[in-house]
Amino acid sequence: MTTARDIMTKDVITVYPDTEIAQAALLLLEKHINGLPVVDRDGSLKGIICQSDLMAQQEKIPLPSFFVLLDGIIPLSSPKQIEKEIQKMAAIKVAEAMTTDLVTVDVQTGLEDIATLMVKNNIHTLPVLENGFLVGIIGMEDILRTIIPGGGKQY
Repeated sequence: MTTARDIMTKDVITVYPDTEIAQAALLLLEKHINGLPVVDRDGSLKGIICQSDLMAQQEKIPLPSFFVLLDGIIPLSSPKQIEKEIQKMAAIKVAEAMTTDLVTVDVQTGLEDIATLMVKNNIHTLPVLENGFLVGIIGMEDILRTIIPGGGKQY
Protein backbone atom coordinates (compact mmCIF):
# COMPACT_ATOMS: atom_id res chain seq x y z
CA MET A 1 0.00 0.00 0.00
CA THR A 2 1.30 3.44 -0.94
CA THR A 3 1.37 5.78 2.07
CA ALA A 4 2.01 9.45 2.70
CA ARG A 5 5.62 8.63 3.55
CA ASP A 6 6.08 7.19 0.04
CA ILE A 7 4.82 10.22 -1.90
CA MET A 8 5.43 13.23 0.37
CA THR A 9 8.04 15.88 -0.23
CA LYS A 10 10.40 15.66 2.72
CA ASP A 11 12.25 18.95 2.28
CA VAL A 12 9.39 21.19 3.31
CA ILE A 13 9.65 24.90 2.66
CA THR A 14 8.01 26.73 5.55
CA VAL A 15 7.32 30.29 6.62
CA TYR A 16 6.72 31.93 10.00
CA PRO A 17 3.55 33.76 11.04
CA ASP A 18 5.44 37.07 10.89
CA THR A 19 6.67 36.47 7.32
CA GLU A 20 5.49 39.22 4.99
CA ILE A 21 2.79 38.29 2.49
CA ALA A 22 4.93 39.42 -0.45
CA GLN A 23 7.76 37.09 0.62
CA ALA A 24 5.35 34.13 0.89
CA ALA A 25 3.92 34.92 -2.55
CA LEU A 26 7.42 35.06 -4.02
CA LEU A 27 8.27 31.65 -2.51
CA LEU A 28 5.08 30.12 -3.91
CA LEU A 29 5.88 31.44 -7.38
CA GLU A 30 9.61 30.66 -7.38
CA LYS A 31 9.15 27.12 -6.09
CA HIS A 32 6.05 26.40 -8.21
CA ILE A 33 4.07 25.23 -5.18
CA ASN A 34 0.53 25.90 -4.04
CA GLY A 35 0.99 26.14 -0.28
CA LEU A 36 3.46 26.75 2.51
CA PRO A 37 3.12 25.37 6.03
CA VAL A 38 3.34 28.09 8.66
CA VAL A 39 5.38 27.11 11.72
CA ASP A 40 6.39 28.91 14.89
CA ARG A 41 10.03 29.29 15.96
CA ASP A 42 9.83 25.88 17.68
CA GLY A 43 8.71 24.21 14.44
CA SER A 44 5.13 23.64 15.58
CA LEU A 45 2.59 23.75 12.72
CA LYS A 46 0.32 26.79 13.09
CA GLY A 47 -1.38 27.02 9.71
CA ILE A 48 -0.90 26.98 5.98
CA ILE A 49 -0.77 29.81 3.48
CA CYS A 50 -1.92 28.92 -0.02
CA GLN A 51 -2.22 30.72 -3.30
CA SER A 52 -5.97 30.93 -2.72
CA ASP A 53 -5.39 32.73 0.60
CA LEU A 54 -3.29 35.32 -1.22
CA MET A 55 -5.81 35.65 -4.05
CA ALA A 56 -8.24 37.04 -1.47
CA GLN A 57 -6.18 40.24 -1.43
CA GLN A 58 -7.33 40.99 -4.96
CA GLU A 59 -11.05 40.38 -4.34
CA LYS A 60 -13.71 43.02 -4.14
CA ILE A 61 -14.77 44.01 -0.64
CA PRO A 62 -17.65 41.70 0.27
CA LEU A 63 -20.89 43.56 0.80
CA PRO A 64 -23.09 41.97 3.42
CA SER A 65 -26.31 40.44 2.17
CA PHE A 66 -29.47 41.04 4.14
CA PHE A 67 -33.22 41.19 3.85
CA VAL A 68 -35.90 43.19 5.60
CA LEU A 69 -38.71 41.41 7.44
CA LEU A 70 -41.31 43.36 9.39
CA ASP A 71 -39.05 46.45 9.43
CA GLY A 72 -36.15 44.40 10.82
CA ILE A 73 -32.86 43.89 9.00
CA ILE A 74 -31.72 40.28 8.97
CA PRO A 75 -28.14 39.62 7.83
CA LEU A 76 -27.58 36.62 5.55
CA SER A 77 -23.88 36.43 6.26
CA SER A 78 -22.02 36.42 9.52
CA PRO A 79 -20.36 39.69 10.51
CA LYS A 80 -17.39 37.62 11.72
CA GLN A 81 -17.05 36.00 8.28
CA ILE A 82 -17.10 39.39 6.56
CA GLU A 83 -14.53 40.71 9.05
CA LYS A 84 -12.31 37.67 8.39
CA GLU A 85 -12.48 38.21 4.62
CA ILE A 86 -11.60 41.90 4.98
CA GLN A 87 -8.71 40.99 7.30
CA LYS A 88 -7.32 38.59 4.65
CA MET A 89 -7.62 41.30 2.01
CA ALA A 90 -5.63 43.76 4.12
CA ALA A 91 -3.07 41.24 5.40
CA ILE A 92 0.56 42.23 5.60
CA LYS A 93 1.84 39.20 7.53
CA VAL A 94 1.19 35.52 6.85
CA ALA A 95 -0.58 35.13 10.22
CA GLU A 96 -3.30 37.50 9.04
CA ALA A 97 -4.12 35.50 5.90
CA MET A 98 -3.22 31.88 6.68
CA THR A 99 -5.71 29.06 7.10
CA THR A 100 -5.66 27.71 10.65
CA ASP A 101 -8.40 25.09 10.37
CA LEU A 102 -6.00 22.44 9.09
CA VAL A 103 -6.48 19.01 7.63
CA THR A 104 -3.36 16.90 8.10
CA VAL A 105 -2.37 13.28 7.58
CA ASP A 106 -0.02 10.88 9.33
CA VAL A 107 2.92 9.30 7.51
CA GLN A 108 1.04 5.98 7.45
CA THR A 109 -2.12 7.37 5.82
CA GLY A 110 -2.89 5.49 2.60
CA LEU A 111 -2.95 7.06 -0.86
CA GLU A 112 -6.71 6.48 -1.29
CA ASP A 113 -7.47 8.25 2.00
CA ILE A 114 -5.17 11.13 1.07
CA ALA A 115 -6.81 11.57 -2.34
CA THR A 116 -10.28 11.40 -0.76
CA LEU A 117 -9.39 14.06 1.83
CA MET A 118 -7.97 16.35 -0.80
CA VAL A 119 -10.96 16.04 -3.12
CA LYS A 120 -13.68 16.23 -0.44
CA ASN A 121 -12.06 19.23 1.29
CA ASN A 122 -10.82 20.95 -1.89
CA ILE A 123 -7.26 20.87 -0.53
CA HIS A 124 -4.23 21.25 -2.77
CA THR A 125 -1.55 21.09 -0.07
CA LEU A 126 -1.65 18.59 2.77
CA PRO A 127 0.83 18.66 5.69
CA VAL A 128 2.15 15.26 6.82
CA LEU A 129 2.76 14.76 10.54
CA GLU A 130 4.66 12.12 12.49
CA ASN A 131 4.23 12.14 16.26
CA GLY A 132 2.71 15.61 15.93
CA PHE A 133 5.65 17.10 14.01
CA LEU A 134 5.69 18.28 10.40
CA VAL A 135 7.79 15.82 8.38
CA GLY A 136 6.50 16.33 4.86
CA ILE A 137 3.97 17.83 2.51
CA ILE A 138 1.78 16.38 -0.21
CA GLY A 139 0.57 18.41 -3.16
CA MET A 140 -1.75 17.50 -5.99
CA GLU A 141 1.26 16.80 -8.20
CA ASP A 142 2.45 14.15 -5.74
CA ILE A 143 -0.86 12.35 -6.19
CA LEU A 144 -0.74 12.69 -9.98
CA ARG A 145 2.76 11.20 -10.10
CA THR A 146 1.37 7.93 -8.71
CA ILE A 147 -0.69 7.53 -11.88
CA ILE A 148 2.34 7.73 -14.18
CA PRO A 149 4.39 4.55 -14.61
CA GLY A 150 7.72 5.02 -12.84
CA GLY A 151 6.29 7.77 -10.66
CA GLY A 152 6.76 10.53 -13.21
CA LYS A 153 10.38 11.05 -12.14
CA GLN A 154 11.24 12.60 -15.51
CA TYR A 155 8.99 15.57 -14.68
